[in-house]
Amino acid sequence: MFANLTVKILILTSIIFISTSPAIAQKNGGTLRIPLRENPSSASLHEESSITAIQPFMAVFNNLVIYNQHDEMAKPETIKPDLATEWFWSSDNKTLTMKLRQGVKWHDGKPFTSADVQCTWDMILEKRVSNWRKNSHKEWYSNLKEINVNGLHEVRFVLARPQPSFLSFLASGWSPVYPCHVDGRVMRQKPIGTGPFKVVDFKPNDSIRLIKNTDYWKPGKPYLDGIVYRIMPSTSTRVLSFIAGEFDMTGTSTVTPHSVKEVQEQLPKAICSTTGTMVTGVVLINHKAALFDNPKVRKAITLALDRNVFVTAQQGGGRLGGVMMSPPYGNWGLSLSQLEKVPGFGKNIDQNRAEARKLMEEAGFGPNKKLKTNFIVRSSAPNFLMGATLAADQLRSIYIESDVEQKEYTIFTGAIIKGAYTLAFETSGSAIDDPDVVLYENFKCESIRNYNKYCNREIEAKFDEQSTTLDTAKRKQLVNSIDLILQQDTARVAVYHSTSSACWHPYVKGYLRSINGIYTHHRLEDVWLDK
Repeated sequence: MFANLTVKILILTSIIFISTSPAIAQKNGGTLRIPLRENPSSASLHEESSITAIQPFMAVFNNLVIYNQHDEMAKPETIKPDLATEWFWSSDNKTLTMKLRQGVKWHDGKPFTSADVQCTWDMILEKRVSNWRKNSHKEWYSNLKEINVNGLHEVRFVLARPQPSFLSFLASGWSPVYPCHVDGRVMRQKPIGTGPFKVVDFKPNDSIRLIKNTDYWKPGKPYLDGIVYRIMPSTSTRVLSFIAGEFDMTGTSTVTPHSVKEVQEQLPKAICSTTGTMVTGVVLINHKAALFDNPKVRKAITLALDRNVFVTAQQGGGRLGGVMMSPPYGNWGLSLSQLEKVPGFGKNIDQNRAEARKLMEEAGFGPNKKLKTNFIVRSSAPNFLMGATLAADQLRSIYIESDVEQKEYTIFTGAIIKGAYTLAFETSGSAIDDPDVVLYENFKCESIRNYNKYCNREIEAKFDEQSTTLDTAKRKQLVNSIDLILQQDTARVAVYHSTSSACWHPYVKGYLRSINGIYTHHRLEDVWLDK
């Protein structure tokens, strides 16, 4: 079944690529200028999970396969070859064989071979020393038993069980192939890839500069001479700089559906779009922290939060949703009628909070005995602080008093990974709209991104059940039931699903944003400047 699907994908993506190619001649040269809202922790995509890392550094690498950058939906049907030229599944759907592209060179001139692919996934599986600080996407590959090589240009991924989503993992922007001969510490600062652009310098809290890879394996690509990312924490400054012509694009997290109107009033020819993100605004509760290890306290928190206030605060950029991205952007999320069954999503907020206060009183708190704590949040964007402030304010209605503490991105991330917090507000993103990525990465007991420290082995068994289900309709039913259980367990308290808006000047050509996520379309090898 997988083998036939592979053939169809190869044919379909070839047709899409041809039919969406620009009709006018591309121009070579020029430097694309884009702002970043904050400093990436590093340039090593296998260690990172933020848009501020993937946006500048996806262009440095190649994947084995990739979502078609000219298709606005990142889905299995749009996966096309990259470093792999073709692939096929074994008859039992447990072994994926890939033929690799020949003649590809790393940025330092060394040849790309099957050893690099094996090395990359052995490091992900922690079978090989990587010198990584963290391994953000290990849980995706919990079903991967081993990867074998057959000569210099063939690899085989051997799975423990069938897994329809596996090829989608490899197409994500978070799945680049790394060079086996370069140490992980180097990859954090000046990574070596095979991609269309090379890193010239990465100046923390200042800028990231990429230049054209003149030895790129795709003839004639890229068109740009380079890309410069300037790190600029102030949202208003980023917007004004774009309007003034200092940037060619706004980048992500700069404009909202509301502010897009203001931009287009001053720049009528600016091209703007709003898409789904796979990013959820969440109140994090540390299940292992004292007092918050009490299920009654956690349920009280989710009951007390008025999701509609959080949605309204996004100025047109927020929507209700559970664990998975909600329709119409997402394929797997809960409908509004299903969400009505989840504690805290009902419209009777007064009734919810009355129930929450009763739970808090049963846990030993009340008007004369408040639960006092700290609420940590990233300092890099106004919507993070706004979310934390809204949550802290609403929780006062159920005897929880918390001081909001802003922390720099790397410090904040370290704290939630280690579980060194009680309450936090975060926007949690997932690489692609697929249940395996969202569930294993965020809710598997040992996952580094399971920030709530939630652990339920019975639910994990359900993750495996949906993962191996080939029938899409049946799989969606399973995913919806899991979503409801995770919401009821306060595994991750979702308060809104975000959308993402961005604008660019009309002379920026060959650029397309993905409708169903912000982590897939940053290769930029087809972008050119018509000026």
